[in-house]
Amino acid sequence: MPPARELTASDLKCVCDATQFGFQSTKDVEPLGDVIGQRRAVQAITFGLEMPGPGYHIFVTGLPGTGKTTIVQDIVKRHAAKLPVPNDWCLVNNFSDEYRPIPIAVPSGRGAVLSKSVARMVDQLSDRIAREFDSESFQKKREELDQRFSSQKKTHFERLDQLAKEKGLQVVRTSTGYQSIPLKDDKPMSPEEFQQLPDEEKKVIGEHIHAMGADIELQMREVQKVNQARQKAIDELMEQMALFVVKDRVDELRDAFRGWKEVLAFFDALQADMVENVKYFVAVNEPGAEKIQGLPPIQVFFRRYYVNVLVDRRASAGAPVIFEPNPTYQNLFGRIEKRAVMGTLETDFTMVQGGSMLQANGGFLIVDVEALLMNPYVWEAIKRALQNNQLQIEDMATWTGFGTASMRLEPIPLAVKVVLIGDHGVFRMLQHNDSRFGKIFKVRADFDHETERSGPAMHQYAAFVSKVCREEKLLHLTPEAVAAVVEYGEKAIAHQRRLSLRFGPTVDLIKEAAFWACKDGATLVGPGHVDQAHEQHRLRHNLYEEKIQAHYVDDTLMVDVDGAVVGQVNALAVYQTGEISFGRPSRITATTYMGKSGVINIEREAKLSGRTHDKGVLILSGYLGATFAQAFPLNLAISIAFEQSYSGVDGDSASSTELYAILSSLADVPICQGIAVTGSVNQMGQIQAIGGVNQKIEGFFDVCRAKGLTGEQGVIIPHANVQNLMVRQDVIDAVAAGRFHVYPVKTIAEGIEMLTGAPAGDPDAKGHYPSASVFGRVSEKLRQYHRKAAAAKKATRE
Repeated sequence: MPPARELTASDLKCVCDATQFGFQSTKDVEPLGDVIGQRRAVQAITFGLEMPGPGYHIFVTGLPGTGKTTIVQDIVKRHAAKLPVPNDWCLVNNFSDEYRPIPIAVPSGRGAVLSKSVARMVDQLSDRIAREFDSESFQKKREELDQRFSSQKKTHFERLDQLAKEKGLQVVRTSTGYQSIPLKDDKPMSPEEFQQLPDEEKKVIGEHIHAMGADIELQMREVQKVNQARQKAIDELMEQMALFVVKDRVDELRDAFRGWKEVLAFFDALQADMVENVKYFVAVNEPGAEKIQGLPPIQVFFRRYYVNVLVDRRASAGAPVIFEPNPTYQNLFGRIEKRAVMGTLETDFTMVQGGSMLQANGGFLIVDVEALLMNPYVWEAIKRALQNNQLQIEDMATWTGFGTASMRLEPIPLAVKVVLIGDHGVFRMLQHNDSRFGKIFKVRADFDHETERSGPAMHQYAAFVSKVCREEKLLHLTPEAVAAVVEYGEKAIAHQRRLSLRFGPTVDLIKEAAFWACKDGATLVGPGHVDQAHEQHRLRHNLYEEKIQAHYVDDTLMVDVDGAVVGQVNALAVYQTGEISFGRPSRITATTYMGKSGVINIEREAKLSGRTHDKGVLILSGYLGATFAQAFPLNLAISIAFEQSYSGVDGDSASSTELYAILSSLADVPICQGIAVTGSVNQMGQIQAIGGVNQKIEGFFDVCRAKGLTGEQGVIIPHANVQNLMVRQDVIDAVAAGRFHVYPVKTIAEGIEMLTGAPAGDPDAKGHYPSASVFGRVSEKLRQYHRKAAAAKKATRE
């Protein structure tokens, strides 16, 4: 029997005392307003938010479920609420180059006002200008101009008639131009009459007609000049009238946006373009205006004056905080949309949309870095924008060289603080492979996944539960239920003196416990509901675990839980299936014989072994050599195997188990099969801590209970793992009843004594172990191997 050095039931779990909570339910507890156990991360985030200058953007790291996204958003929002609301951003037409529209900053909340005011002004001007041009005063001025220039044209035509008359000709206008016709008795001569004239007279008339052609051309040029002067005068008259009307209306907007240079510059350009294109305003009220030759559709033309509001902060209070869940290039930087027209695509500045980066300009942008890196072009674009402090809205189609002609906006000044959220692996990858990463994201906020278990921390847990219940509108918890949640936090982190800060699973536990409480018709959530929520969650995920368990019961998986066998030990492994993990025993066997091959790891030879497991096996050779080969060399071959293992094996938590099997085989001492073992070992024979100790204990207990508890079964664990014990209540009850045992050990010697019931043995001054001890038997077996090997070698020589 193993020596009675074992842990008591109280050692297997750290119980949270519910009496420390001075409330009847969490309804009496003030909701959590602080962050539990993340002082370092909160300080780093606060520093990054308050630190001015380029490059002080923040990269938040931490395990999933630590609440880093929620906490970051909360901290950033509280900080942003103290800051002023930044400007709105609008996009206006560049009247000198329509392919390069101009972004302008507008006072916060005034972008929509500007857009509506300009649109209303355009609509009003289209009516007012038309009315002004139909007015009596304008028509009178127009008639005066027409009369003046008509008189000038009449003078030129009269001069032309006089010149023709002097040459006996008459100038008539035809469909092909002006022609000179000879006269006879002041009447036009017919062609027949002209042909009957003597040749000499026809020659003279021909000379007169030729000379008259030059006179006609000269006078027509003069008439054309008069027409041009007339049109210029009419245009000037229209522009003067338009300027009077437009300026009066635009001046109202200038007064509303006084002091904003970019907006006023837009008004100046808009006014000049409206005056220059006043004919569109005149034509808009004419019948068939949409089909007037030489003019684009009137309403399409008027779009050039509209204001496209890219960012509207009318409902904002403080600086913006934008969380972008889907950071594609268009969602972050904006897009230029297109419309199909007559089989082609066209666009204009009114079809430009801003992205999250522009929405966050003057504030803060929060992005999940893994989602960001999954989208092409985004990472380089966001670094470029942050380094240059400029935002460029571009059409991605033009990057490929196959896009249609598009616009290129003027860059927008960028003043945004970016917070990236990711895990440690992504942070290390970027840090090691991107030279610009460290220059841009100088602030790292690392979220811890655990905190010290203290009175204040447990009361903060209660305040956290109160906050969740209020926000999710759940039933409140009793003090005993809060204690159960605290114990769940201890078990999740597998440490009696620490609490888990991965609040994602904790929130789910609270919600599900409240659900079961409602099903029971309870008014408060009790500890039984918390346990039920945990059990039901496990039930939904542990079908594979139960299938494995059934294989132990029907001996498909061969594991002995009683008796004693030489060279055979039950090791413990942890299986991970989705959200849960569970422990199960595996049989390890070792055979020893003479040879030079040393330790043969069958898993390694079959390529089923990971590097860490291989290292653990190699350490065994070092221990055996240091312990037993000081006086003579080892002539030994050892074969170690995980029986019925058909998939990969990794980790070194079974290295002590493998060593126990080897020592048992060499000493020919049987090992108690009711004791399973976990723990790694170093070359000095010291037992080192391992992971998953609770799952391993519970897993072997389940197998022993299924096969029948004898009262002699238990588990050997590293002494360093005692602080990690948070096992199930049924295991604790079995230990308290003496039906199951947990033994902590610090060395291989302690473990082999518990497994065999024989003393391990201490060496004397010459390094000899007592012959009846396990180590004495091992040493003697190895000495025999050495003598036989020497004899065989001598015989071979002879």
